[in-house]
Amino acid sequence: MAEVGAKAIALDTMGGDHAPREIVRGALRAIEKGIITAPELILVGDRDRVAAELKEAGGATVNLQIVHAPDVIEMDEAPLEALRRKRGASIVVATDLVREKRAGAVVSAGHTGAATACAILRLGTLEGIRRPGIAVTFETLRGKAVLIDVGANVDCKPVHLFQYGLMAHAYSRDVLGIATPRIALLNIGEEEEKGNRLAREAADLFRASGLPFIGNIEGQDIFKGKADVLVCDGFVGNLILKTSEGLGEFMLQIFQRELAAVLLPDQVKALVLKSAAHIDYAEHGGALLLGVDGIVIIGHGRSDERAAASMIRVAKKFVDAEVNRHIVTALGNSKDAPGAQAESSPATNSPA
Repeated sequence: MAEVGAKAIALDTMGGDHAPREIVRGALRAIEKGIITAPELILVGDRDRVAAELKEAGGATVNLQIVHAPDVIEMDEAPLEALRRKRGASIVVATDLVREKRAGAVVSAGHTGAATACAILRLGTLEGIRRPGIAVTFETLRGKAVLIDVGANVDCKPVHLFQYGLMAHAYSRDVLGIATPRIALLNIGEEEEKGNRLAREAADLFRASGLPFIGNIEGQDIFKGKADVLVCDGFVGNLILKTSEGLGEFMLQIFQRELAAVLLPDQVKALVLKSAAHIDYAEHGGALLLGVDGIVIIGHGRSDERAAASMIRVAKKFVDAEVNRHIVTALGNSKDAPGAQAESSPATNSPA
């Protein structure tokens, strides 16, 4: 295979509940909509199955590269053990394309723990970063905000939370275009003395850093837009993410049912679709694993064709924006913060 360069996207076609069918169709959708060109996209997975899906979807004539990966890491497998046994897994092969500079990003809707562990082991972390964190972008009443971590690391130290905030701050400023992103810690109260030792010591690091830290906020303020970057450990963040998804789906169903009593069907459909765009995971394109030496986009396990295309869109945006370069610069500027370079060792524990 000819070298494709660091702007290409390696798509794990075997990851997700509806793979490879929906992932392959998402790739074709992204090309059709002009999100990416065929030469910029590499499909990674079982060659015969991927080719069959391309043919069925009418994409056999599209000049897409397929890199063969015979194995798949299933959702019920332990990440590290599976990575050792399945060297030909699609997530491993896709990640190696980034390591070898044949692609600039890897996109997967498969096993989150496997994708995270594979990225850390095969790409390594950015210089100075202790633990990578998964960041999701969501809508608030005042615009976009970033929540980090939502599942990469459930056993955090204060320095990890500090670095999560620093990385998400750089991402919010240089990619989302928020001039001065406000950072907050999720806590059980706004007062400085509230929370556990982890939260209090992380807050001390933020206050000493010079970053725009506004203190603690509580769960009910997440969607009010009081902060642009919300920091927590992966256990709390994953619960928030999945609870929010479930609540959003519940509220849309209630909304649709109540409107049906007073509006025409077409009016109900239009209003529900407009509201859903703000909370639908398929529109937001997956989460970014910040802190590894490469762009890694982790999608929802339920990703369909639309979600897969959105993941590709987000990955291309991150590659073009050189988000890691901005993070390294921000980290270099933070080295004087007390405790910011505290010793810690990398980890690969991911619950999601």
